[in-house]
Amino acid sequence: MTKDSQYTPPKVWKWVSKNGGEFAQVNRPTAGATHEKNLPLGKHSLQLYSLATPNGVKVTVMLEELLALGIKEAEYDAYPIRIRNGEQFSSGFVQVNPNSKIPALLDYSTNEPTRIFESGAILLYLSEKFNALIPKNLEKRAECYSWLFWQMGSAPYLGGGFGHFYKYAPEKFQYPIDRFTMEVKRQLDVLEQHLKDNRYICAEDYSIADIAIWPWYGALAMNRLYDAAEFLNAKSYVNVLRWAHEIDLRKAVQRGRKVNRLGGKLNEQLHERHDAIDFDLNTQDKISS
Repeated sequence: MTKDSQYTPPKVWKWVSKNGGEFAQVNRPTAGATHEKNLPLGKHSLQLYSLATPNGVKVTVMLEELLALGIKEAEYDAYPIRIRNGEQFSSGFVQVNPNSKIPALLDYSTNEPTRIFESGAILLYLSEKFNALIPKNLEKRAECYSWLFWQMGSAPYLGGGFGHFYKYAPEKFQYPIDRFTMEVKRQLDVLEQHLKDNRYICAEDYSIADIAIWPWYGALAMNRLYDAAEFLNAKSYVNVLRWAHEIDLRKAVQRGRKVNRLGGKLNEQLHERHDAIDFDLNTQDKISS
């Protein structure tokens, strides 16, 4: 930075609505609904309102994995929330998640509809509800919880830090990019060293820890996130890549990645999901079109 470009914070910060780059139209310093709109309601007990961002993919992969285990009660309807259009600020969505972030889940199988927001909370809720994809042993479960919350605490440095300044910020500045690149590479090295001696995040057991971490760090290593694999020298994290590619081959993961995806290759998009057959119908529609 030059001397002229240095920023001196004012005594009291004021919001400049046009400042913020690609997401300036939806970012704001206040909470609550901006408009009245009810959420759609499908036929299943589980109603998901989300988008195929890394946090959204966690939940759709989890649900598809539960269904792959033969847990029919995990059937769900999934509706997209177009965050660039501000749909997360509708009155209906704010009732499910007062923080106005995807994903959000409603469970109608309980006495009163149960709302669950924050992706980690949803993974925990579903794993406990269906007694699946979580270690049964207390000590192993504690390890799984630790890695789950490692992801929850680490990903903001990857997304809101590195991803924002490297990919989305309207101007590129070396200091924030260097600062968050250093932290992301440290996080990748944490995973690299751990996965050297473990097939999955929790030893030999595929779990919610993998489901939480993979959409962020697996996608990053495979160059699906921020187009930053070369910049981060992701190929040097050989154990992370081995783990990422193994999970990528899972059929439930492949299905989960498609749900509520609104961009990219047409055959990787399934805007809404209501039944398993939707994946086959979606493929046929794309081929015929």
